[in-house]
Amino acid sequence: MAIPVRSSITRVYESMDLADAFSIRLPAEASADPVLLARFIFSQQPPWVGALMTVRDALVWGFGLKTGKHLASMGGDSSSTRLGIFRIYSTSETEIVLGEDDKHLDFRASVLCSDEPTSGGARHLTLSTVVRCHNRLGRTYILLIAPFHRLVVQSSLRRAARMGWPQAPRARV
Repeated sequence: MAIPVRSSITRVYESMDLADAFSIRLPAEASADPVLLARFIFSQQPPWVGALMTVRDALVWGFGLKTGKHLASMGGDSSSTRLGIFRIYSTSETEIVLGEDDKHLDFRASVLCSDEPTSGGARHLTLSTVVRCHNRLGRTYILLIAPFHRLVVQSSLRRAARMGWPQAPRARV
């Protein structure tokens, strides 16, 4: 699907070498907190994603690119400006923007929650990514990784849905 117009990542880069978005229906009782949902999605990665990241890190290390291990060592606790391996660029009531800059490319990912439920009470979560390449290494990298990126995003959203989304806090009476 197209990146939602109201997502702040549509305005991050003047030109993009990759832009994609995937949406999934959230049940009515699911939280609408984009930070909580992003933490949940990225902490519930399928096991094969870790194996893919290990291969990726082994290949890119020789080019002097940031590895997952390096990024993870930069922090990821609840008080940091990182969520796992991703830097947090901004948060709002409906969106968190994550990403990283490196010598070959910069990217931003958005977890955007619809703020209004549909007639059935459901909302949607959209995970969007934009990438700007700096050089030939970046363009080659994104050409090779794009199919895997799409599989990882789709699989991560499906896995989070199967596991059950975090619930919205109940109103106190």
